[in-house]
Amino acid sequence: MPLFYSYLRVFVFLGCTLAGIQVPVFVDQYGKSLESHLAESRIALNEFQDDADRFFAGSLENLIAHYRSNADQVFNEGGRSIQSIYDRHLMLQRNVRQFQSNPWSAYSQVLLTPVPDVRQEVWKNYSYAIQLKPAAIAFGLVAGLIFTLGIELLLKLLLKTPGLLNKRLQSNPKP
Repeated sequence: MPLFYSYLRVFVFLGCTLAGIQVPVFVDQYGKSLESHLAESRIALNEFQDDADRFFAGSLENLIAHYRSNADQVFNEGGRSIQSIYDRHLMLQRNVRQFQSNPWSAYSQVLLTPVPDVRQEVWKNYSYAIQLKPAAIAFGLVAGLIFTLGIELLLKLLLKTPGLLNKRLQSNPKP
């Protein structure tokens, strides 16, 4: 029986390690998707930026204000559309800068403050992979060790609890 538990322990450790390796892969895919959305927003703004360069000394804000101040409702609504594209572009720029600032900020952004539609897209299209990068391997091994120890401690506590309850009941009999 001890041999079975040894193999079970190795099996749990390996499973937890492989699951842990997925975290850096997900963070990497999120970062690539974030950069791709930024590039797409840049392309969407290019034509408007050309107009801003020609007529407003490069200021997209002034171009948007010009559109929004026009009495023509269609022209005015066009300004709102440009504003939303521009706002998204600025938000994506901030998030990409934050993501790339250091490795820990990438993980914290994905966990705590992700761009919701980007994270949802990555979840939907996530492809499981094993990265053989030192950081991914280390993350996986640490995750495997922590989760394996946690599971083993939990199982030991659960197995000892009935015995402790029986001892307590036997030492304190009811009158």
